Amino acid sequence: MHPLAIPPEIPARVAARCGTEHPFEDLVPARTAFVVIDMQVGFIDPVIGHAPCPMAEHIVPAVNRLAAALRDAGGGVFWVQNVHDASCDAEWSVMQRMATPAARARRVASMTEGSAGHALWPTLDVRPKDRRVTKRRFSAFIQGSSDIAERLRAEGFDTVLIGGTVTNVCCESSARDAMMLNFRTVMVADANAALSDQEHNASLAAFWQIFGDVMTVDQVIARLQAARAKEAA
Repeated sequence: MHPLAIPPEIPARVAARCGTEHPFEDLVPARTAFVVIDMQVGFIDPVIGHAPCPMAEHIVPAVNRLAAALRDAGGGVFWVQNVHDASCDAEWSVMQRMATPAARARRVASMTEGSAGHALWPTLDVRPKDRRVTKRRFSAFIQGSSDIAERLRAEGFDTVLIGGTVTNVCCESSARDAMMLNFRTVMVADANAALSDQEHNASLAAFWQIFGDVMTVDQVIARLQAARAKEAA
């Protein structure tokens, strides 16, 4: 997985502004959702995929571990799957025109619902009670992309943990929009994957400095366990 290399001035700035390096470390398990972005064959498999990220396969154990811990603590797990359909051509034509015809064709073939590329990566531990979300933009939370914000609120979730691929595009876009829709938002460093360590760490640093929190899987699990122990006391 990517080594975490955040410049020390970033958490120092956060601490100066918020009074703590981790503004959302007081996790309430029942109000916390793990939102896993785009861990699909089309973003991992170099043969089938139109935009594969080799590191994404390596974060699968971390994603599965955090999903299991949150389920056990009483939180929710949401698997977000990107899709290409007719609305993408009509309502997000700008993005389509930024790619060559060949690149667009690969994306359509990879992301059409029911295609091999659209499926979640086979070694992900997806459980029957987990939720599935379809998104049509880089961000899952922006208007016109999905109904995830409404679904989270309907179930009482006010905190989201963001994981998936790629860190600096769909994951960061979703995390920023989630925060601006008033969700307490944490990007989970070792449950995100990018094309390079530099892109990964730059994305996490930019998000942490202004938009929310950044923690590792171990840090999140420790806080979930602490919350459960406090509830049981």
